[in-house]
Amino acid sequence: MAAPKKPRASRKKKVEAGSKGLSPADCREAPPEAKAVCDAVEAADGAVLAAYKEPLGGTAAVFAVLPISKVKPTPFQRDLSETHAKRLGDTIGKLGRFLDPIIAVPVGAEFWTPNGRHRLESMTRLGAKSITALVLPDPEIQYKILALNVEKAHNLREKSLEVIRMYRALAAAGAEGTEEQHALEFEEPAFATLGVVYDKNGRFGGGAYQPILKRVDGWLPESLPKALAKREARAAKIEELDLHVTAAVKALQAKGFKSPYLRSFVVARCNALRFMKTVPPFDPALDDIVKKAARFNVENVKQSDIASSGGAPDES
Repeated sequence: MAAPKKPRASRKKKVEAGSKGLSPADCREAPPEAKAVCDAVEAADGAVLAAYKEPLGGTAAVFAVLPISKVKPTPFQRDLSETHAKRLGDTIGKLGRFLDPIIAVPVGAEFWTPNGRHRLESMTRLGAKSITALVLPDPEIQYKILALNVEKAHNLREKSLEVIRMYRALAAAGAEGTEEQHALEFEEPAFATLGVVYDKNGRFGGGAYQPILKRVDGWLPESLPKALAKREARAAKIEELDLHVTAAVKALQAKGFKSPYLRSFVVARCNALRFMKTVPPFDPALDDIVKKAARFNVENVKQSDIASSGGAPDES
């Protein structure tokens, strides 16, 4: 007799169209907290175009034109891409129109934008006096970079650097809560660990180590200042592993092996975690992988092994 079929997991109920948020008319009246934002815009010689409730959560938003000299990118976001800034500036210049407002928050006498760095740079290079912005009263929004920034897809290096810069800024400011309570800002524990290494070495090939970290690198339960010290200790183990892996890669190259996957191949050979159902804690897991990398024997490697391995190409 055939075994009875397991009941299907219930699908998530589809949200009924038009069932959430505010109607257009409900958005007209701005919440009280919008006044402080309007005052900040006017004090900076900007112009308030509208103050309203944003239509989903009903929070305050101010649509304004800001003096471009008073707007700065947040100091902990990704580095400027010269190629993207030039391409974007050329396009805006040809159109003669700026139609995609940046998001900004008041910080002292300035405004910081968490997701408009390339648009701001392009307008600055075009000689613009002003820039349109959605100005929000909540300064914490500046730490939601990865959730907000859809202007240009982030690669692993950019994500990791942004996360560790935000992490350090929040820790220095005494932000409350554990790492997991800042998961929206940080996205994954691995980004913080890799960010420490990328911050020291811009040519670090973090993609090869991401599969390991995805399995063993969880959120730390301490406050951010305390967790940061442990996060840096975890990064030190990745740096030590990378030294041994780099030595093995150079030895393989000296033997005539050529492949964009050499680093990932060596890491995979040393990584037994992929075969484990129960994964050990971070420190013993990394210690074991580091030992295997230190003992890596290039004489046992065949070209066919590398050709069939695939994996992430070496970033560096």
